[in-house]
Formats: sequence, structure tokens, C-alpha cells
Amino acid sequence: MSCKIEFRDVHKSFSGKPVLRGINLQVFAGEVLFVVGTSGVGKSVTIKTLIGLLRPDAGSVFFDSERVDQLSERGLYSMRKRCAMVFQHATLFDSMTLRENVALPLRKHTDLSEAEIAAEAKKRLEEVHLQDFSDALPATLGDGIRKRAAIARSLALNPECVLFDEPTTGLDPVSGRRIDRLIRELSDARQVTSLVVSHDLTSIATIADRVALLYQGRVHAVGNLAELRKKNDPIIEQFFSGNARGPMETPGF
Repeated sequence: MSCKIEFRDVHKSFSGKPVLRGINLQVFAGEVLFVVGTSGVGKSVTIKTLIGLLRPDAGSVFFDSERVDQLSERGLYSMRKRCAMVFQHATLFDSMTLRENVALPLRKHTDLSEAEIAAEAKKRLEEVHLQDFSDALPATLGDGIRKRAAIARSLALNPECVLFDEPTTGLDPVSGRRIDRLIRELSDARQVTSLVVSHDLTSIATIADRVALLYQGRVHAVGNLAELRKKNDPIIEQFFSGNARGPMETPGF
């Protein structure tokens, strides 16, 4: 169960300032694709156009054969059950246990019985290795566990695609690598398509099938890590080296 995603000449401006200047990108079914680039280049804006949190000013966004940018609110509501998003912050309800947080979308969007909901929530927590924390409240747990619980909740409705916005930001190295492993497992075991916004070079080197580098509001280069590093391209070299001096010094990008 997986999906294909495509952005065709997508443009988006805010207060007259262009952010996306013609994004063209295909995401293959079942792959883990990282969208990378400097701060403010439009990475999160790009993935938010996929689930209708932002509407592009021009261009088109496809989820399988469905054109997302033309969907009604009702259509987006249905589509979001197929494509979940894990935000940078876990956004769990502090008054609910982890099991209750994971059960919430099942209770809201399905006709399952309470017993079936409880069983499904248990499975999702087991999938992210949190079965021992099911009765814990989020405020009593570390950032890494909360992020894994948010991933479990995103899986509740068996999505074909999961969008991850900076999934390892703010986590210690061990927790970050656990999140990486979960993302990779989703692709390998479930064939879920994963679109990941991240600056984490360790994550990119460890789990990415392909990388799309955004620069000045466009996809500057796309390929697997080995392919990108073979290119004699100063923009690619600067991003992966972290050198402060180079073409990415351009104001606003």
C-alpha cells in the first residue's frame, strides 16, 4: 500500500515574496525521499501543499491521480486519511495517555467498536516500540518517546503516505536514530511513501532513498546521496559540507 506524489511547476508567495518558484518533483511509491535545503527555502511549504494546508498560487500537486490543489474541503478531508503528517512538535494531547492519543483518529474517523479501537491502538504503539508506555501521559515522557507516539498516531488510519517535518530536530542522537529506524521500517515493512523535511545529515546518509535539494525556490538537484556527491556542483557541495561561505549566502535563502 503506497502512493505516488508529483509537484508540477508549483509556485507560492507570502505577502508578495516568492518562496516556491516552480517546484517540479516526483516522489515514487514506497520510497523515503528527503527534501533538504537552507532555512526559508520552502521545504515545509512544499509538503504542506500536498495535504492542502497551503494552496499553491500556480502549478499542480498530484496524489496518485488526484489533483490535490483543486480538491474541496470535503475532498481534502478524505485525502488526509490517506496521507498523514507528523509535525516537528509532537502535538499530543497532554490530558490523554499515549494509547488514548493514538486511538483518537480511530474513534473520530472509523466505526470500530471500543474493543477494536483499543486493539488497533495497541498494535500501533507496538509498531513504534512503545507498548510499555501506553498508559503514560505525554508530559511525563521525553521528546523522543513523544515523537514516536506521534508517529504511531499518524499510522492509526493506515495511511499510504506519511509526511515528516523535521522529525529529529531537538532530539538527542540516540532518539534521533530511533526515529530514523522507524521511518525506514515504515517504508520497508508497510511500503509507506515517506516524504521527510530535514537538515539532519546523519538521517539523510542513513535512510534516504533519494534527496531533493531545494535552492532559490526550485528543486536544484535530486538523486540518491552517491549521485549527488558525484556532481561537481558548488551548491550541493556547500550544503553537505556545511561551509558558511558559498552560493547559499544569497540573501533570503
